[in-house]
Amino acid sequence: MTYVVTENCIRCKYTDCVEVCPVDCFHEGPNFLVIDPVECIDCSLCVPECPADAIYADDQLPPDQAHFLEINAELAQVWPVISETRLPLGEADLWVDQGEKLQYLER
Repeated sequence: MTYVVTENCIRCKYTDCVEVCPVDCFHEGPNFLVIDPVECIDCSLCVPECPADAIYADDQLPPDQAHFLEINAELAQVWPVISETRLPLGEADLWVDQGEKLQYLER
């Protein structure tokens, strides 16, 4: 099992979840975070820390978010590791809980 960052993180990029990760499995892109499924140890510490409620266990992904398992695996291979909390994106509070954000994912 692994944990997966889903659509609600796009254009928000809160990093509260990053600092609690004991294995540094988060990777940072321009406007999204992903979890490396190979590095993730399934500890679930990140889940309650995510203010956007964007992190799910892979076996609990909502059906409309299932494609994010592959997106996380793909982008974790190219984006750098992030291990410290940073400020969220400037308009994060406006974008959190907005649907249909996949089109805004910057690779």
